[in-house]
Amino acid sequence: MRFTVNLSILFTDLPLLERPAAAAKAGFDAVEMWWPFDGPDPAGAELASLRQAVEDAGVRLTGLNFDAGNMAAGDRGLLARPGDSARFQANVDVTVRLAGELGCGVLNALYGNGPGTDRDLAVANLRRAADAAAGIGATVVVEALNSHENPNYPITSSQAAFELIDEVGRDNVAFLADLYHLHRMGEDVLALIDGHAERFGHVQIADDPGRGRPGSGRMPYREIFARLEAAGYRGHVGLEYRHEGPGAFDWRRT
Repeated sequence: MRFTVNLSILFTDLPLLERPAAAAKAGFDAVEMWWPFDGPDPAGAELASLRQAVEDAGVRLTGLNFDAGNMAAGDRGLLARPGDSARFQANVDVTVRLAGELGCGVLNALYGNGPGTDRDLAVANLRRAADAAAGIGATVVVEALNSHENPNYPITSSQAAFELIDEVGRDNVAFLADLYHLHRMGEDVLALIDGHAERFGHVQIADDPGRGRPGSGRMPYREIFARLEAAGYRGHVGLEYRHEGPGAFDWRRT
């Protein structure tokens, strides 16, 4: 099983540009992140600094979110929000270009909170993002979030995500199986893996309850990893959990 560290939720005691090196020091060769800039089209110097930090650390960027708004303030995407669509569209080529320069093959497009989301707009924006991503051989992924923490987010189940992906009709649009969110919504994640792993463009993990490291909650991660292997999933598994202090990765040695 190949793991990639989400630098937007781990190593947050360090400045962003120091986190790739911290991940490498912790024994990882791959990282992922949410959109790390304040706007959709950051200055060239900001993009260059991030590229340099990743390259200098000797890690690969394996996943990157499109601009999703102000995540800290509760925004969860721009894809389906009419008032934010221009911002999303302005970000597509910027994100794809950065991903291409760093060899990143997975781009996450968060749907956006309601009320007032527009399904047709989401489909059109996903098609635009997918067509741009195809130029670098990348996959755009659609994520389901849990409604307990994201009460205004319309895509809260694997089935809802699959239906949206099918409507988009692009070969390089797939499902981001965030097993923490899905488990929190009551889905049987083992059955989901067994039945639909071929639709996974990426997997992310945290334990439930608490969104901590594997082993901190009740999810059967030994069995989950075994089922992913058996189902033929060969992508990275993103570590998108919250942890403070030492021991964030001790579970890998048990």
